Amino acid sequence: MTLPQSSLFRAWLAVALLFVVGFLNYLDRNMLLTMRQSVVTAIPMTNAEFGFLTTIFLWVYGLLSPFAGFLADRFSRSRVIIVSLFVWSLVTWLTAHAKTYEQLLLARALMGISEACYIPAALALIADYHRGSTRSLATGIHLAGVMVGQGMGWIGGWFAERHGWSYPFYFFGIFGIVYSFVLLVLLRDAPRETIPGSAASATPGALEKVGFFAALKSLMSSGAFLMVVAAYGLLGIAGWGIVGWLPTYLQEHFKLTQGNAGLNATLYLNIASFTGAIVGGALADQWGKKNPRARILLPAIGLCIAAVGVFFLATTSSMTVIIAGIMTYGFFRVFTDTNMMPILAMITDPRYRATGFGILNMVACVIGGLSIYAGGALRDAHIDLSKLFLTMVGVILVCATIFFLIKPKPELVKPVEPAAV
Repeated sequence: MTLPQSSLFRAWLAVALLFVVGFLNYLDRNMLLTMRQSVVTAIPMTNAEFGFLTTIFLWVYGLLSPFAGFLADRFSRSRVIIVSLFVWSLVTWLTAHAKTYEQLLLARALMGISEACYIPAALALIADYHRGSTRSLATGIHLAGVMVGQGMGWIGGWFAERHGWSYPFYFFGIFGIVYSFVLLVLLRDAPRETIPGSAASATPGALEKVGFFAALKSLMSSGAFLMVVAAYGLLGIAGWGIVGWLPTYLQEHFKLTQGNAGLNATLYLNIASFTGAIVGGALADQWGKKNPRARILLPAIGLCIAAVGVFFLATTSSMTVIIAGIMTYGFFRVFTDTNMMPILAMITDPRYRATGFGILNMVACVIGGLSIYAGGALRDAHIDLSKLFLTMVGVILVCATIFFLIKPKPELVKPVEPAAV
């Protein structure tokens, strides 16, 4: 069947619009980390208090993610996205007005609430639009926008040095508020996908009423979903552990300055991840035309190769090999993120996809924080951080093994054309 040109346009317009939102989602949350000195000078606080600004965001964001995902399943996905963007952009703008530590802490908690609603809704909406051979690529392009936002966190420090710490919060807060009205005009829902033969399929595109506890029961009764939760939790441990302690590892092992260590740890990783998100999506879509398990197998293979990259960066004394290891890890590790929502679409009831991803987000954030603590405990015990990275090699390989064992539901892997809108 040849799709109407308007359907293809809307499907890719949604990806383009959400690319910008994904960029803002990660930029707004991360830029505070790059302006510590400016913020502490304006609002006196201890290092522990500054660190807690990120901790409170992470806790609120992670714990509310399942309910935030449910909102995207229960109501209009596009409206959840627009409200989320508007509220967190307003909070970003209000952050610029904070005069005390308590006000800043409250702003970070509110940002965690509002940002938690975005990712599950965005990925579910992309999956609604892209049902056939473009689902993983579309997800990967959106993830690339997230990578750009994450990689450009430095812009907060740059603005803070020249115009004061509040300036970037003013600027990007107003930008996000204006952009939310652009989305109000251009972003639309796609018809929801249903399991063929189910009662819900009798009214294609209808917004079915779903319950939170019914969603939890459905998801938790799926062995495949529980395997994905375990794998994503392990990946959260590895990801937070590697990204969180890599700058310190480079600084101590290669006698780099703090700035150079941070640059080497983030620049190469984000370049590789940006590329891997798009390549991983395209490869999964192409392979998926021949193998219905391609979107599950490609992340598993990618994780095996990513583990090799981590092994080399943990065991070498060559900076060149370190960079190669970082880029190998970043490029192949992100194959999993690119295909995570497409995997959920193959193993869960379509009504509960966003809720399912919210649960994954919660597990990754809460459990992943343990690896940051573990790294600190190792440092306190005077154990080399290379031991932490070698442990993460094993964690990644266990994660890959779980993915190899996941089996999709046959009724959910049939190729379907993108939704007509």
